Amino acid sequence: MSSIPHDHAAGHVVDHGVDHGHAHDEHAHYPGGIMRWITTTNHKDIGTLYLWFSFIMFFAGGCLALTIRAELFEPGLQIVDPEFFNSLTTLHGLIMIFGAIMPAAVGFANWQVPLMIGAPDMAFARMNNWSFWLLPFAATLLFTSFFVPGGAAAGGWTLYAPLSVQAGMGMDLTIFAIHIMGASSIMGSINIITTILNLRAPGMTLMKMPLFVWTWLITAYLLIAVMPVLAGAVTMLLTDRHFGTSFFNAAGGGDPVMFQHIFWFFGHPEVYIMILPAFGIVSTIIPAFSRKPLFGYASMVYATSSIAILSFLVWAHHMFTVGMPAAGQIFFMYMTMLIAVPTGVKVFNWVATMWKGSMTFETPMLFAIGFIFLFTLGGFTGLVLAITPVDIQLQDTYYVVAHFHYVLVAGSLFAFFGGIYYWLPKWCGRMYNETMGKWHFWLSMIFFNVTFFPMHFLGLAGMPRRIPDYATQFADWNMVASIGAFGFGLSQLLLLYNVVTTIRSGPLAPAKPWDGADTLEWTLPSPVPYHTFETPPHVE
Repeated sequence: MSSIPHDHAAGHVVDHGVDHGHAHDEHAHYPGGIMRWITTTNHKDIGTLYLWFSFIMFFAGGCLALTIRAELFEPGLQIVDPEFFNSLTTLHGLIMIFGAIMPAAVGFANWQVPLMIGAPDMAFARMNNWSFWLLPFAATLLFTSFFVPGGAAAGGWTLYAPLSVQAGMGMDLTIFAIHIMGASSIMGSINIITTILNLRAPGMTLMKMPLFVWTWLITAYLLIAVMPVLAGAVTMLLTDRHFGTSFFNAAGGGDPVMFQHIFWFFGHPEVYIMILPAFGIVSTIIPAFSRKPLFGYASMVYATSSIAILSFLVWAHHMFTVGMPAAGQIFFMYMTMLIAVPTGVKVFNWVATMWKGSMTFETPMLFAIGFIFLFTLGGFTGLVLAITPVDIQLQDTYYVVAHFHYVLVAGSLFAFFGGIYYWLPKWCGRMYNETMGKWHFWLSMIFFNVTFFPMHFLGLAGMPRRIPDYATQFADWNMVASIGAFGFGLSQLLLLYNVVTTIRSGPLAPAKPWDGADTLEWTLPSPVPYHTFETPPHVE
């Protein structure tokens, strides 16, 4: 086995004649067939499992969303009854957040973090397997809740009391599912932190790590800090429902608003848990296709850390209408505006990276640029909602729905699409179809805006969210949004088709398909051997 030639300029790897990624597959020690996937402790296999799981959940959550949009296509009750409609909005949110976005981010971490820091695997390989296999069972609990007496949870994805205290058995299944998913997240986070802090290649100091690794290190700390808070909230909910406590039940002297405080103390950092890994992916793609280093690396690290710290100080901006004292409203208003500063730093740094770069516009770069443009728009509507008197008008309207879909779909999801196209050649050793990738981008971009931009108008006009029927004056924009939603949903089949055909029969990819890429994983052959970096590379 010959030694792999390393690109000395990019990645700064010094190869001392040691084999880093042999073609190890002939003695890779894994069982064949289904048992390989059930028993695997290899970070690449587990990353693949996470990504496919999130893909399936993405389509499942998407089907719920399309049912919602079909119902809202015109005024009047068409397809589902109001109670089931509320279950759809609740489960759509929970499945997309805990089933699609977060597992996708963990899938990227599993695949890329060891490769980017020159580690042979994750620190706790068996725990890695366990933290994945909890997820399908939790997802099954969520979907099963549709079929129990009383139907699935219908209190919105935030599970606000008192609705969630009074709901049927579906709410209990939802609480257990959230517990299991939370345990999975915490184990995954401990694993990622330990891996990054202890298994970096010699010479790779913290400030030499790729930004994707930094964003995941910070995200993992956020997860460990806030998942127990959510677990506490839903456990109190469970005891209110079955064991006679009155934490959130006003009839017994409890306070429903306390649930909102506890929930959002988890919920706001959670928003950044979903976006920080996306920031990391975009910060990897943009320098690669601009063919110059990331502008302001250190400021990006500090900005990411600032966002994480500030995310704990803004939770009550979701609660301006609960009768908070004016001093509280002002504090949370200013804190929310302050968080725009480090976020703005990131956006300026991405733009500065592209400035005068030798740019090309392959699919990953298109998604990264689409991300910057639309995420910034979502950020602006977030600033609008930060202003207390404005938020009191817009609270629980479609303006809020538009805002968070701009940051989570055009934000997290677009970045993940870019990441899939960027690393797919490295993962499976084959190149995707560039033309189809561009079709996927442009159709997603157009239909996304057709779906969610009109929701700003609906919200400003006063249309409340989570309602199955609405007044006639909202009819036109709802019809436009529904048409856009079906277009957006169908566009995602292009991605599925592209990924499957690439894995099966795409043209073979070179070790480094993107000439601007300079992180460690591009020093390995494509596809990446089953075992990599058994002898750590030396980073200068």
